[in-house]
Amino acid sequence: MSEVTDLLSPGRISLDATATDWRDAISQAGRLLELEHACTEEYTRSMIANVEEKGPYIVVAPGFAFAHARPSEAVRRTAMSWLRLQTPVPFGSPKNDPVSLVVALAATDAKTHLSAMKGLARVLANHDQREALEQADSEQQILDILERETHQAPASPEGRNKPENASTAQDGPNPQDRGTGTAPKNKILTVCGNGLGTSLFLKNTLEQVLSHWGWAPFITVEATDTISAKGKAKEADLILTSSEISKTLGDLGIPVKVIENFTSSSEIDRALRDSYDI
Repeated sequence: MSEVTDLLSPGRISLDATATDWRDAISQAGRLLELEHACTEEYTRSMIANVEEKGPYIVVAPGFAFAHARPSEAVRRTAMSWLRLQTPVPFGSPKNDPVSLVVALAATDAKTHLSAMKGLARVLANHDQREALEQADSEQQILDILERETHQAPASPEGRNKPENASTAQDGPNPQDRGTGTAPKNKILTVCGNGLGTSLFLKNTLEQVLSHWGWAPFITVEATDTISAKGKAKEADLILTSSEISKTLGDLGIPVKVIENFTSSSEIDRALRDSYDI
């Protein structure tokens, strides 16, 4: 069993559901968790309030929303639910609406679901695998696809080649690459509202790109929340985040790069090339 399917069960998967709007979609995804006693109604309300407060930053890829809130006493155990909508609904995301898939996470802490997020991000980043998930006609087919695909090794970032003037794995990033005249701190922050959901999708894809470049041994990637990011910015070279979260960060003294599709290695590749002047 993979880390993803370990957090799912047929009872927490609903296919071709109908939702009136984004609140209803999150409510239904939360209800799947409630029915199997993974969380209470209070947690579902928190997931909705999270979007009301911070905007649709949970829509991390075209057609996909990752609903979640901070760990609390309303969470009884770490689990995920899977809600596929027959008719997609808008969440207010200019680039990624409308949403046809809502995955909800109830987490007891910030660590136990990390491996599952990596596997899920890898599956959703692959067009063929995403298509298979959209066409699956049973809960067991969803689980079988996730079980099979999350065990596969990740592919190279969407056909991108290692940049000719990128540092080798032996050298690491060159201080002159950023054109700032100062040595890089070799740390990148991926930021979301709570630091345990969407930022992990972004962190996983970023780490794949860095690995492809040969920079993974030299750059630390940390997923964090908006409040912590303001204190940690001085330790980092740049921040990757959503457009909604970027507006709340303000001027932190380092570049803040907006990423629309958190599962797109090519988009993150472009952001890194710009930030490190490659």
